[in-house]
Order: sequence, then structure tokens, then C-alpha cells
Amino acid sequence: MHEWALAESIIMAAVEEAQKEKLKTITQVTVHIGELQQIEKEIFLFALNELSKSQKPPIKKDAFLLKTEKSTLTCKNCGETWKYSDMKKKLNETETESIHFIPEVVFVHMRCPRCGSPDFEITKGRGVVLSSIKGVR
Repeated sequence: MHEWALAESIIMAAVEEAQKEKLKTITQVTVHIGELQQIEKEIFLFALNELSKSQKPPIKKDAFLLKTEKSTLTCKNCGETWKYSDMKKKLNETETESIHFIPEVVFVHMRCPRCGSPDFEITKGRGVVLSSIKGVR
């Protein structure tokens, strides 16, 4: 369900920026999705396309380009860096579902694979970012 709320935010931001830039039509919207968000891409894309109907300026059909950014985590204790995808298989379904809705929950369910510390940071691959829009003036 949170895919729809995220899609709505992306649409609103794209339309606002297009209006500032005086675009008559939005032809491409590039969105970077952090792996940690665990977005269901099909649902997200469907929501983007549905919510983009009857916008001003109009958003061209199939304008959305989704790119996934792998999540990197770095231990503040020993400096170890690892990928969320490498550790995800050690989590159960409830844990991954929790992270899906609130990515910060990752700090509860993961530890550094080298030293076991729970003190790490998400250095890459978090959030949903409208990275660019293109259009016709």
C-alpha cells in the first residue's frame, strides 16, 4: 500500500517541477529506488501510471523509468561494508516485511557480519528519489 503513497509524492513533485520549468508535456520521469525500500516495482509503476492520468502538464504514457540502487551498510565499529541483499536471506518474512514498511527497522534486525555490532549506517540505497524529469516546452 505504501507504493501508492510514494507514487503520489513522485507525481506531485514531477508536476510541480514541470510547472516551474514551463513544460507542456512530461516525457520522462526517472526514479531511483533504494533496495532497502523493497518497493514492489509492478505495483509502484501501476500506481505511477494511474496517478499520472489527467495531470497538468500531462505525463506521457510509459514516461516512468525506475532504477534500483543496491543498499550498502557500513559498520561504525570496525568499518566493514556489506550489501543488504547479502544479509537479507538470513532474515525471516516478518523481519523483511517490517523493513519494507519502515527501512530504519533494519537496525533492529541486522548486525555487522564481521564484528556483530548493531552500530552501522546505511550509506547507499535508501529511499525513493525523483532524480530527473524531461519534457517538451
